[in-house]
Amino acid sequence: QVQLVESGGGSVQAGGSLRLSCAASTSPSRCITWFRQAPGKGREGVAAIVPTNGRTEYAASVKGRFTISQDITKKTFFLQINNLKPDDTGMYYCAAGPVGYCPMSASRYSDWGLGTQVTVSS
Repeated sequence: QVQLVESGGGSVQAGGSLRLSCAASTSPSRCITWFRQAPGKGREGVAAIVPTNGRTEYAASVKGRFTISQDITKKTFFLQINNLKPDDTGMYYCAAGPVGYCPMSASRYSDWGLGTQVTVSS
């Protein structure tokens, strides 16, 4: 089991940028995925990374604006979000999932952080 702590959320205007961080308690070999949950909706996987080889995956809805990265030495994972839109508003979570591949379904993930809130105003 790995403990995850997100940070970096905030309130920004549309067009702005945020960098979210996810600190892990141990160096995970499992996929790390960022999910977001808009008010009244389910959790949507937006970006994922396989820590052992750095391979990344993105949801089509965010490709080109979201970038996931990692600092393995600090056991920290990042989500850079550019050109923020009001539809990006929601709680952002990081989660640890399977080893070696990254499904975008929240049901495949067992370890979750508590989330960090992102609010984008128009």
